[in-house]
Amino acid sequence: MAVQTPPESGRTKRDKTHYLYIAVIGAVLAGILVGFVAPGVATELKPLGTGFVNLIKMMISPIIFCTIVLGVGSVRKAAKVGAVGGLALGYFMVMSTVALAIGIVVANLLPAVDLNLTEAAASTGAAQAGGEAETTVEFLVGIIPTTLVSAFTEGEVLQTLLVALLVGFALQAMGTAGEPVLRGIGHIQRLVFKVLAMIMWAAPVGAFGAIAAVVGETGLDALKSLAVIMIGFYVTCVLFVFVVLGTLLRLVAGVNIFSLLKYLGREFLLILSTSSSETALPRSIAKMEHLGVSKPVVGITIPTGYSFNLDGTAIYLTMASLFIAEAMGDPLSIGQQISLLLFMVIASKGAAGVTGAGLATLAGGLQSHRPELVDGVGLIVGIDRFMSEARALTNFAGNMVATVLVGTWTKEIDKVRVDDVLAGRIPFDESTVVDGHGEPAGEPAVEADVPAGPADGGTKEKVGV
Repeated sequence: MAVQTPPESGRTKRDKTHYLYIAVIGAVLAGILVGFVAPGVATELKPLGTGFVNLIKMMISPIIFCTIVLGVGSVRKAAKVGAVGGLALGYFMVMSTVALAIGIVVANLLPAVDLNLTEAAASTGAAQAGGEAETTVEFLVGIIPTTLVSAFTEGEVLQTLLVALLVGFALQAMGTAGEPVLRGIGHIQRLVFKVLAMIMWAAPVGAFGAIAAVVGETGLDALKSLAVIMIGFYVTCVLFVFVVLGTLLRLVAGVNIFSLLKYLGREFLLILSTSSSETALPRSIAKMEHLGVSKPVVGITIPTGYSFNLDGTAIYLTMASLFIAEAMGDPLSIGQQISLLLFMVIASKGAAGVTGAGLATLAGGLQSHRPELVDGVGLIVGIDRFMSEARALTNFAGNMVATVLVGTWTKEIDKVRVDDVLAGRIPFDESTVVDGHGEPAGEPAVEADVPAGPADGGTKEKVGV
């Protein structure tokens, strides 16, 4: 018999989580109110948001490790994993370049703004660029962890990805001898996701502290004076997601972008309230597997995309650079803009999905490319947090679309299941935050995460058989 959660109990558990996300929305509204009414008190609440984000980040490395090891270790051909990774990286480079180009086009259409650069703002910009820019070689070498376990303790996503791939390939090569290890990691994955489900109940507290601090620190003055760049950036992100990504998703995978984003609505709410796309990374892995994308594709595309597929950050880097140059009375020529675009293609790969990383990358990029503009970074510091919301949301949407596209191109996606999930006929189990749709009939549920998934057209290999 098929192992399924009873409908009655499944609905009961999901109903409980509805209250959680209603509480998150209420906490966001309360945080905004406190930020306006008592800004001094609101800024003191910042540790609440920081603490919640850190709790989520604590879970990222073990979830990525378990997902990739189970996905890679349970497929027979290593070339399959290499094809997924190569295709994903190629797509990331193309889309980042498209996002940067769109940012340049829109920035040139925005009305000119003349802002006075105070000494305080100039020093802020210089401080953001204070650290030395990381070279490409340093970035690549930095992917290698100090020890096999240091990737977990340091929280480096790409280091964890490398270790997980090595372990997965090793278990793959071990054959039947590695099956007990895979089953053990399947148990650990369920434990980790259960811990994540517990942490999620602290989301309203984290959202309240994060939003209150932002509003308390910023106020309305910065929003009014910098409305041009902020509104232009938001509009550009919306057009990129719904026109560019939406069209690509419809043509390649036949999936409606609105349906996909609705399915990921709770993850978007988390990102909006914390301004960090990393808070949604663990849940997004489980939800994309539940959608019908195979474990190898999900395990490789999503973590890699968090460092290499930052569409929102790419748009921000070019638009902010051109805005700063214009505001300082030193506009860039078309040739300089193209040169800057090529430079930012590389610079954007060093930005992570965490609050403030985009601003630091902008300052570092200008320091290397146009040092005379670095002081101008201080002009947008006041609204950067509000722009980071759009950056994080766009980055996340881009990675979810990329996962569906790569799954389609590699034929590692169950399209029938995708339609059923997006239509609401197969709801995601919010109580466990773990997917078990690949469970073979009559097998214990705890071993459900070991197979590669149903996306290979019914040819999935079951570990232990």
